Amino acid sequence: MSNPAKSIRIGTMIQATEGKAPENIAAIADLGFESFEPFFWQTTNGQDLAELGKRSRDAIGDRDITISTLGMFGNPLEDQEMDRQTLQGWKDCIDNAHHFGATCVAGFTGRIRNQKLTDSLPKYKQVWSELAKRAADKGVKIAFENCAMDGNWQTGDWNIAHNPDAWELMFNETPDDNIGLEWEPCHQLVYLIDPLPQIRKWAHKFFHVHGKDATVRWEVIREHGVFGKEPFVFMRTPGFGDSNWTDVISELRLAGYRGSIDIEGWHDPVYRDALEMTGQVRGLNYLKQCRGGDFVDAQAAYDGGDPSLKNPA
Repeated sequence: MSNPAKSIRIGTMIQATEGKAPENIAAIADLGFESFEPFFWQTTNGQDLAELGKRSRDAIGDRDITISTLGMFGNPLEDQEMDRQTLQGWKDCIDNAHHFGATCVAGFTGRIRNQKLTDSLPKYKQVWSELAKRAADKGVKIAFENCAMDGNWQTGDWNIAHNPDAWELMFNETPDDNIGLEWEPCHQLVYLIDPLPQIRKWAHKFFHVHGKDATVRWEVIREHGVFGKEPFVFMRTPGFGDSNWTDVISELRLAGYRGSIDIEGWHDPVYRDALEMTGQVRGLNYLKQCRGGDFVDAQAAYDGGDPSLKNPA
């Protein structure tokens, strides 16, 4: 039987904008990643996504690796040329997700630039109600990353889905069952929000999870505050930040989450550039340890009759 401990897979994001997703997958497929999230930044560059999906799956081959989610990050609510390409990219990813084996497309909601968050809600409803129907017809879920992209309630350029108060407003505008979140604890720690209670309240809307953490520098906050010249928080690869991912994964399991945690690692101030994959592999192994199920398939041993695992009662 399959290992139930691995109902949550640990993987990583794969850059796909330049058309090299299959090559990028092939380069790291043997390092132990269990899933990949190919992602596009603002545009798919006119790629044939059906063909790209086939080549990506061919690169995986017979390895036990899945692609559950595609990423399409940009601002589909505005009307500049790149924004229009982002909107088209969302449509193309939704229509072609099945060629990758994916059932979810994730990214930013978009935002009316330089306006307060609530000013974006009418356009959000117009665009995402249509895309939600398109996705539902294809059996695809839509997940919004909880990333502020340096925005806040009053102004911003990319995304309104970065705050639980905004989630309430968004899901009132689009109550569709296939619209949810691509969640990660990092973006909550940046707001000084405790991620664990948030999982308990919102996990029913978590369609995908990013493996990214943060280190809050409390000594900087106490001396300089959060708006001074010294950075008060660093985004980190899991295993190097403040979150206890054993607790995070336990809460996800308790809430019934089944899916992938795909690492978003290049933000780490230490493990980036030449050390990027060093940090990623450390994060991969750390998350697997927090999840369990990699050294002994306990359920299989139990089912196989190992007497040491039987309950004496």
